[in-house]
Amino acid sequence: MKALKLRKVAIDTYKENVAYLHRDCPLYRSEGFQALNKIEIRDGLETTAVIAVLNIVDDENIIAPDELGLSEQTFAQFHGKEHSAVYVNHAVPPSSLRLVHAKIAGNRLAKKDFLRICSDIVNNRYSKIEITAFLVGCAEGGLERDEMLYLTEAMVETGTTLDWGESMVVDKHCIGGIPGNRTTMLIVPIVTAHGMLMPKTSSRAITSPSGTADTMEVLAKVNLNQDELHSIAQHQRGFIAWGGTANLAPVDDILISVERPLALDSKGQMIASILSKKIAAGSSHLLIDIPVGPTAKVHSQRHALKLRKLFEYIGDRTDMELEVIITDGRQPVGNGIGPSLEARDVMQVLQNDPNAPVDLKEKSLQMAGRILEFDPDIRGGQGYCLARDLLESGRALKKMEDIMALQGSKLISTRPAQFHYQVLAPEAGYVNAIDNLQIAHIARMAGAPMDKLAGIDLHKKLNACVNKKEALYTIHAEFNADFQFAKTLAVKNSGYTIGKNIEY
Repeated sequence: MKALKLRKVAIDTYKENVAYLHRDCPLYRSEGFQALNKIEIRDGLETTAVIAVLNIVDDENIIAPDELGLSEQTFAQFHGKEHSAVYVNHAVPPSSLRLVHAKIAGNRLAKKDFLRICSDIVNNRYSKIEITAFLVGCAEGGLERDEMLYLTEAMVETGTTLDWGESMVVDKHCIGGIPGNRTTMLIVPIVTAHGMLMPKTSSRAITSPSGTADTMEVLAKVNLNQDELHSIAQHQRGFIAWGGTANLAPVDDILISVERPLALDSKGQMIASILSKKIAAGSSHLLIDIPVGPTAKVHSQRHALKLRKLFEYIGDRTDMELEVIITDGRQPVGNGIGPSLEARDVMQVLQNDPNAPVDLKEKSLQMAGRILEFDPDIRGGQGYCLARDLLESGRALKKMEDIMALQGSKLISTRPAQFHYQVLAPEAGYVNAIDNLQIAHIARMAGAPMDKLAGIDLHKKLNACVNKKEALYTIHAEFNADFQFAKTLAVKNSGYTIGKNIEY
């Protein structure tokens, strides 16, 4: 087969291998290639093989007829040099696709089946269309609890697992959906100040105004390699870093890249996603937070209890000591929503500032207390008081400052965002409801998390008494276009419901 010249195309195809072939390339017609076919690409020495989805190009400024273009992700995996010779052929469909078809038909899959599917996904043998079919099969047909366990284990086995060399490694996770819920950044310094090991790898925002890594990045560097993470953990007993460089359960990242745009929300996939990441991160003891509220991910206590049982079932069978708490998810936690505003809240709590948000402080102390009680030397019920002492004594603040210094402290900007808009109460009364989804949407429209200073500052929370035209919250934005989008959205629907009486 005729060789083509390799070319890097500066396109980020995010978690999908994509190749580009010119329509006038002789191979396009002679080999019967079509757009969205999967092709196998090999170098001249037959040492490297990469599978990619084919796109057809008509512009020679992008790809010449004698070239094969690779997206940034594909080129990085190929380890080739530009203009080197490569050969393409039709890719053989992954054998595990028949298992996907079986799942769509409602059949139950075994552990080895999930392992084969995950192995093919992580090796880029699946297109996003095929991954969508797998996700829909799991969501529509449902996963039995054993299948959730098998999927969790398969995700772990197809990635890297961290080993911290200790029998107790603690962690926490919130299933999400609550803006401003930045408890992790308070729990880590409190728990590590006690001496427990808590190496926290956190995510960036996907659909929220800020992830823990986005907020921590306001204070310190979060893109750290594994050697740096181990060194910081050895010296400070913990860190708060982005987990994207650790290759932990990489199948989960690929599945999420397809799941989010489709707004698929399978409980089985969510549980496998969370627990696979924690097991791969080397966690032995885990606290899970399930917020419940009308606009949280979980709307009812009954649903939360079902989720708790599933988490506990998989935790028991993966030798992880796991505790699930159900918390109030009726409104955002803290005052700030967006990286810089959330970082301000965190530092106010650590500094025992009288202006610190009480709800963020109390929720963090409750959760830190539960984690401290994983320590066999701390009796049940003593954790909260210990956590409070570690915070109020300044030891947690000192620990956070030490962690930040080792990660690489940043000069914290104190200037406000350029544009501001106060959303006012339409009438006097009481705050009866706050829509988490709408508040998060407005904050994202304002530019968060990409613009660190953008977001929302809440002035009123549930049951607060408000006067007519009193400020409910302030929108902050760095760019006028974002500011106008957020302002228009807030005027249309502020996310607040004002009533004449307090509703409990």
